Amino acid sequence: MLPRSNSSGKLFPFIFNKLKVTPNEPFAPSFQAFFSTRIVGEKPILVRDFIHSALYDPNHGYFSQRSGAVGVLERSIKFNQLEGRKAYMKHLDKIYKQSGIAWFTPVELFKPWYAQGIAEAILRTANLSVPLKIYEIGGGSGTCAKGILDYIMLNAPPRIYNNMTYTSVEISPTLAEIQKQTVGEVHSHLSKFKVEHRDAMDRSGWGDVEQQPCWVIMLEVLDNLPHDLIYSESQVSPWMEVWVEKQLDREGLSELYKPLHDSLIKRCVEILELDKNDTKQSSIVSKAWSKLFPKPRRCWLPTGCMKLLEVLHAALPKMSLIASDFSFLPDVKVPGERAPLVSTKKDGHSSDYSNFLYAKGDADIFFPTDFWLLERIDHYCSGWLKLQKDKSSLQGKKRRTITIDTSSFMEEFGLPSKTRTKDGYNPLLDDFKNTKFYLSVPTHNIN
Repeated sequence: MLPRSNSSGKLFPFIFNKLKVTPNEPFAPSFQAFFSTRIVGEKPILVRDFIHSALYDPNHGYFSQRSGAVGVLERSIKFNQLEGRKAYMKHLDKIYKQSGIAWFTPVELFKPWYAQGIAEAILRTANLSVPLKIYEIGGGSGTCAKGILDYIMLNAPPRIYNNMTYTSVEISPTLAEIQKQTVGEVHSHLSKFKVEHRDAMDRSGWGDVEQQPCWVIMLEVLDNLPHDLIYSESQVSPWMEVWVEKQLDREGLSELYKPLHDSLIKRCVEILELDKNDTKQSSIVSKAWSKLFPKPRRCWLPTGCMKLLEVLHAALPKMSLIASDFSFLPDVKVPGERAPLVSTKKDGHSSDYSNFLYAKGDADIFFPTDFWLLERIDHYCSGWLKLQKDKSSLQGKKRRTITIDTSSFMEEFGLPSKTRTKDGYNPLLDDFKNTKFYLSVPTHNIN
């Protein structure tokens, strides 16, 4: 994603008065989306499948076809040599124009200090009596992996570095090769590091259950995971899942609404307790008000995140998780709660679309992370939230979790002085106010 700074009840069955699939005319693209229509075949697909193809399809996906989608800085930025914010922004603009890169991740802009902060957090909290095992999902250019391996090699007891393993799970074949080159700059890292070119959401790729403690790192991964969309005609109308289909009369795409049926969507609705909210709103006054002033609702659901966490909890039940992402995205034009930015970049300038269906393989689709919802999904996938809904269980939480601002995380575990300019301005602490870290570790209740 383009780094932009800003500033319990059961699932009740919905009763549908209309089982007819309804096309969504207002949000249908008015132009001929030739590229997008190749994503959608003769049969409609769920929104998450459309997004997954638009981003990751090996033939036309945004990340699969654009090695320049993720940039690698030739050298670290010398923040201490820059006068202040104006000088930093000028330097950053020069880098983007010279490289032609779509975006640089925070771990790249602030290398090696960003990755070293993560490494320090792991070393302080890991059980070092067993070999350190780290998985990184969506490792980008490999900068995080190299930074962590460098830090552990230089700062941890030799046995920790010598016995550790670092596995990158990468869906993009191009990025997988770049990661090998980046980490391979230090020869000794190669015996600790490997890249597995696969989809982390595919349970079969993880093999047998890993019973040993391990760490999972996900930096700016959640924002690019596929999401689903649900729609309601009014404040008290039942939620319906959104599908994407080709338009019969032209080469565009349109939305279809169907009764809630998909299991992932229904589980997300359960976690959000949207069904309970609907029940609360079903008073006579609410129904009358919604008839007079109907207000359609659109809600984006992080079903890709839920699928990934279900797989991780099943395969790595004793994992500790570090995730970092954007909690807020400015100037979002796509409608709906937790809606994504759909952004393309040409000649160094960003252009945002007002409809996710406009993504044709040339646009990034990235979502803000609702960290409150992420925590609930984490507890749900660990099994604890399900037990809490069953009043008969008094078992404690299976995870200890915390969400903190990036500035607080880096002040605790990093070296903020290394990213400070001469006048005291610190872009890592001052410019990424809309990013957070989520840490989740197992408790003694995991069994």
